[in-house]
Amino acid sequence: MREITLFNHNWLFKGPKGQSVSLDLPHTVNAVDGQDGGNDYFRGTVTYTKVFEIPDLNLEENHYYLEVNGANSSATVFLNERKLAEHHGGYSTFRVFLNPALDEYNTLRIDVDNSPNDRVYPQKADFTFYNGIYRDVNLICVKPHHFELEAYGTPGMKVTPGIEGQDAWVDVETLTVDGAGEIKLTIRDREGQIVAQATSRNRRQQLKIENVHLWQGRIDPYLYEVEATLLLDGEVQDEIRQHFGVRSFSVDPEKGFFLNGESYPLRGVSRHQDREGVGNALSRADHEQDMALILEVGANAIRLAHYQHDQYFYDLCDKHGLVVWAEIPYISEHMPNARENTLSQMTELVTQNYNHASIMMWGISNEITISTKDRNSMLANHHALIDLVKQLDPTRLTTLAAYAMASPFNRVNHLTDLLGYNLYLGWYVPGLFLNDLFLKMFHLIYPRTPLAYTEYGAEGLTHLHSEKPRRADHTEEYQAIYHEYMIECFARHPFMWGTYVWNMFDFGCDNRNQGGVPGRNHKGLISFDRTIKKDSFYLYKVYWNPEPMIHICSKRFTDRAQDKIEVKVYSNQPEVTLFQNGTKVGTKRAADGQRIFCFEVALAKENKIEAFAGDLRDEAHFRRVAEPNPTYTLAANLRKSSNWVNKG
Repeated sequence: MREITLFNHNWLFKGPKGQSVSLDLPHTVNAVDGQDGGNDYFRGTVTYTKVFEIPDLNLEENHYYLEVNGANSSATVFLNERKLAEHHGGYSTFRVFLNPALDEYNTLRIDVDNSPNDRVYPQKADFTFYNGIYRDVNLICVKPHHFELEAYGTPGMKVTPGIEGQDAWVDVETLTVDGAGEIKLTIRDREGQIVAQATSRNRRQQLKIENVHLWQGRIDPYLYEVEATLLLDGEVQDEIRQHFGVRSFSVDPEKGFFLNGESYPLRGVSRHQDREGVGNALSRADHEQDMALILEVGANAIRLAHYQHDQYFYDLCDKHGLVVWAEIPYISEHMPNARENTLSQMTELVTQNYNHASIMMWGISNEITISTKDRNSMLANHHALIDLVKQLDPTRLTTLAAYAMASPFNRVNHLTDLLGYNLYLGWYVPGLFLNDLFLKMFHLIYPRTPLAYTEYGAEGLTHLHSEKPRRADHTEEYQAIYHEYMIECFARHPFMWGTYVWNMFDFGCDNRNQGGVPGRNHKGLISFDRTIKKDSFYLYKVYWNPEPMIHICSKRFTDRAQDKIEVKVYSNQPEVTLFQNGTKVGTKRAADGQRIFCFEVALAKENKIEAFAGDLRDEAHFRRVAEPNPTYTLAANLRKSSNWVNKG
């Protein structure tokens, strides 16, 4: 039977300056210098070495594989000074057959390189390309007859469900290292009861689930599990399991996204996988916290940008019902010498994630027209990727995210099944109303092209505030105003199949050193360390999450220099009542789905503000000061010096 041993402990790391230190994985090299805004974080080769032994080694009866779930961006594996493998692609799983160099006592070395080059994506983007082995490493031991492990990091089986009336046919294709033995398949429901079973020598079998329970997104993310057992002369050789969900989906260019035949507009967020102080080396607890926050805001979809994410997070998306856009880091700049790398990374993305019920579209590229010198080569690369995806997975849709400045007539925008635009109208350029104009114009010209907003957002720093928020001032107040407009804008254009806030969390980008804290992108609804939910977070929560809530905005903006201020309250309740120092200011009733309530308050020296909606209550404190708020001055200076370049 298969044995999996976590291989994270007791590595010797040799770092950028030649220093050696003992550590455990996961590990990020650039957790500090990749987040400080110096645009000079280390890009080069580091080394991880581990000494281990395998007592009673028997290479005839056992095959050993090293599994690396993430090493950015190129990795070379040596065992006992023998080079066994190279892998180019920093976000996917790869495995290495160890038997040719394995002994009872072993020295394993992995060189990891994130050096600039023109062969491996990404090389140009607005996020830090952290070095390191930042996901789990495992040692896998199997018998000689086993399910495939090496081919593009495959899970060993492909599960393709199809709906027929009240039932489902589940096509299961298993991959083995040879044709020996037979395959026993068992499908269980969520309660562990067997609902279908079959045994055959064929590597492809169909099983029927009667009265199938559909995967219904956030409403009811129901999952089945299929177990595949490899038998040789009745003896178990290997066994693997996969969760899957049964669902159908489609996109109508006039009516948007449909799940299982029902309208299901995708209201989503985007996510980078890094955190303050740890870079990409997230723990399972980190992933779970991110998921809990995404569920709290009420999103039903997520764009996992701009690369393959951890398998554990895809599992969480399956479990909690998020519709996923998954993509490769073919981003910003087409590199003719890296075509094969886009194909290999796409093959790994699809192969390793084929069975995830949550994934419904494969992202081909992101803002690729920002910097492309060889247009014909870029278009040919796109055609090759689309053909590859359709060959690997004809069940899902292809999509891409277009650069804001790319003309709607650009050929690249009309290659994939779906199209998304990364637009920051009202942030990098003035005029929130331009969003409405763009959507009307595009849909008029291309009424049959399914359109989404794949990035939109505004910077919001929780220590910057303004009585008169304006575009590009980086205040929490303007970020909220921006998103208030966008929510209403999208409601006016129901043909859009999806919208994705950029971003759910602030994230690291070492090339940023203006307009905020250096080294950070602050378009997140939540701070980089996940400790502060900005007002914009509560705005989306009040629209997307049906749980009753109330929230007073600008709580961190405590010192006010005006005689009167506007107190803004978000609530999804029918009416809101505001009190100041125990005295009622007024009551406002919601009309036509209203979620935003504004009250004018004449300030005393000290002000305790309370908002009530039924049994719900929120509280804020404001202080009347004589001098202008220094934060406003800082915000104004930032506005004058703001970088207008559109970099998501």
